Amino acid sequence: MNAPTCLQVWVEGIGLLAPGLPDWPRAAAVLTGQTPYEAAPTVLPAPELLPAAERRRASRIIKAALAAGLQACRHAGRDPALLASVFASSGGDGHNCHAICEQLAAGDRQISPTRFHNSVHNAASGYWSIATGATAASQALSAYDASFAAGLLEAITQVAATGQPLLLVAADCEYPQPLHATRPIADTGALALVLTPQRTPASLGRLALPCRGALADGAPTPLAAGLPAPLRGLAQTMPPMRGLPLLAALARLPQEDTVALEWFAPQALHVQVRCA
Repeated sequence: MNAPTCLQVWVEGIGLLAPGLPDWPRAAAVLTGQTPYEAAPTVLPAPELLPAAERRRASRIIKAALAAGLQACRHAGRDPALLASVFASSGGDGHNCHAICEQLAAGDRQISPTRFHNSVHNAASGYWSIATGATAASQALSAYDASFAAGLLEAITQVAATGQPLLLVAADCEYPQPLHATRPIADTGALALVLTPQRTPASLGRLALPCRGALADGAPTPLAAGLPAPLRGLAQTMPPMRGLPLLAALARLPQEDTVALEWFAPQALHVQVRCA
């Protein structure tokens, strides 16, 4: 039997929360030029599924990750409790990191338990499990500005290896000053995809990752030049929004395309976007 030439998954649900883009339907209309983009700070919804105590402790990045993940699961018609997951973030909770640094630089170095457990990189994954009751395997990873692409690569590989659907969530939040001057993330945002190993009636499109040559030299695919500069700027100032060119290609289906996602220069991750 010939070895497969590519790994394939189907996109069944999409979730998005970003400045001026509160959900996937409105983002799709903006990315295809049907609706003008109106820049606005990210509006973070209350983490509806968390118990009251955890809801009070939830940070900005956790609220964004949960919101986008739930959007994607509802779009797909999937029970989030049954999905394995991959959570990707370039730096985790920027505000919590800032607060801990301030406290360590001051006289009182007694870090609160809430600060500490929100500081770990898999905090969003843990809150997701609490909120949804999900007990399937969950991975948390970081690859700086390549975090979305690294998460997608991990997610596609897991779906292909296990034959089971999976939720990918990429999320990040801004740092206050002075850290913001060194790592200028513009705002809080998250992007989520429900991926399946086979086509289903809910499939929106197909992603194919070549087994050879997926990582190749080349610049990342920019958003279309016809889209407003503030929207194109999101992909340069918010790590999860490095995935916007992929979402734009999905929104343009049945027109098929190949998208190069931010990796480590001089390489990019080349993903083929095909009809379901």
